[in-house]
Amino acid sequence: MKKISGILVDPVARRQFPGTLVIDQGRIVDIRPDAGVSGLFILPGLIDSHIHIESSMLTPAAFAAKAVCHGTVAVVADPHEIANVVGVAGIDFMIESARQVPLKFYFGAPSCVPATAFETAGARLGARDVEELLGRDDIFFLAEMMNFPGVISQDPEVMAKIQSAVRMGKRVDGHAPGLCGPELASYIRAGISTDHESLSLAECYEKLALGMKIQLRQGSSARNLDDLHPLISSHSGQCMLCTDDLKPADLVHGHINLLIKKCLSLGHDLFDILQCACVNPVHHYQLGVGLLQKGDPADFILVDDLERMEISATWINGEMVSSKGRPLFQAAQETPVNHFHAAPITAEQLRVRARGAQIKVIEVNDGQIITGAGRHPVPPDHTVVEADPLADLLKILIHNRYQPALPTIAFVRGFGLQHGAMASSIAHDSHNIIAVGASDLDLVRAVNLLQESGGGICFVKEDEEKRMELPVAGLMGLGSCEEMAASYSMLEQMVKENGCRLQTPFMTLSFLALPVIPALKITNLGLFDGKRFELTDLFV
Repeated sequence: MKKISGILVDPVARRQFPGTLVIDQGRIVDIRPDAGVSGLFILPGLIDSHIHIESSMLTPAAFAAKAVCHGTVAVVADPHEIANVVGVAGIDFMIESARQVPLKFYFGAPSCVPATAFETAGARLGARDVEELLGRDDIFFLAEMMNFPGVISQDPEVMAKIQSAVRMGKRVDGHAPGLCGPELASYIRAGISTDHESLSLAECYEKLALGMKIQLRQGSSARNLDDLHPLISSHSGQCMLCTDDLKPADLVHGHINLLIKKCLSLGHDLFDILQCACVNPVHHYQLGVGLLQKGDPADFILVDDLERMEISATWINGEMVSSKGRPLFQAAQETPVNHFHAAPITAEQLRVRARGAQIKVIEVNDGQIITGAGRHPVPPDHTVVEADPLADLLKILIHNRYQPALPTIAFVRGFGLQHGAMASSIAHDSHNIIAVGASDLDLVRAVNLLQESGGGICFVKEDEEKRMELPVAGLMGLGSCEEMAASYSMLEQMVKENGCRLQTPFMTLSFLALPVIPALKITNLGLFDGKRFELTDLFV
């Protein structure tokens, strides 16, 4: 039997009081008020209500070793990134890695593998595959339903996946950027209960009025908390906190604890914040995570100052799993899984012959994964369209990593890169090779570097090159968070030193291949109009 004393912060009764937790066999068996107790604050453990672990470039075990140091005790995770590469084998890899560590992982069955029919992925999960996954005890929900057009049109395959989850009593996560009116109502009626893609309060209010829960996202690439935080006070019972995608250099510094700290600085009540960060995810997803109540699993954190939200210790199931920024467990090295059969490319394959007076241009918005759709004139005397770094017009390509094929070429504005090329095998959600660059020769070398190593991220400028290998599905490395963050940050710095002005250039690049986010994207099958939900010609 263990006893932990301090100032208890009860998120259910919404009160603070000095007391002692009595813990036996991993559970809180008694809570004793004690006016003489002082010292650390005891809060419920923190929960990320929607995350893709793969975006941290860490295996679940390596992710857990850092996340627990920031007070995270559980994550609701969608493994659709690795599922797009190697299918169910990838989901099993994530679950086995997670079993090595005390952090509570709640994985979902990916609903959209591939995300659309307008790209080539490494695997496909049909309705029967999803039903089998949902029938497993280690799969807890149907992950984000990105194919909202399929839901609205009641596509039989899409509806079968949703109905399987509803029949089994498992939640269905949503993905509905900009959806409104009758189409939104139809989407929610199908059984979809959450959304993490809202960009405005007006959009959130409409979704909330229809019974949807809003996941307030503050990740590395998409950062919506500044715009949506008023919901924490006005709708604390219907909101949750999440990061969605978090790069390793950001995870080094914090996780959900940083979102709580930010919300406190914005003037929100601590108990409203804890409602979003702890209570609502437990109740919505029916998680086996404690909330500092008698009989609960002993999942809690110790904090010396509520405003700083620096975690002194994290406890999960009655065991201390981190202390003063250090994990108290180790995991074995995992054996990578991968699917990589890309062919090398040549400069000749990147030539774009002029076929019109204008080209369509993907317009990048820093801090957002939604893009614009611009135009750029083609000089009448030009037979070939080239990148023009001085005009911030760069060439972007997608190269099929699963089978030999020609690359797809388009143009992008907003990176600001003046020299060199950057490439990545992280390209949501099918994870073909994506690259952007100021010169064709550098683009070729960058893509071929990843082809040679079976995936990763890299930057090339003439004879200078830097590569970070990601042997697990071309998405994750085998190092610690600190090791991966150092390599990642070095690559980011090289890109920025060559003119790129984006906060998170590689993460922003990875989302330019995601066709379910408007307005203009690129897949290995061509340029994609996310508003019309169809492939579109490069030339106007």
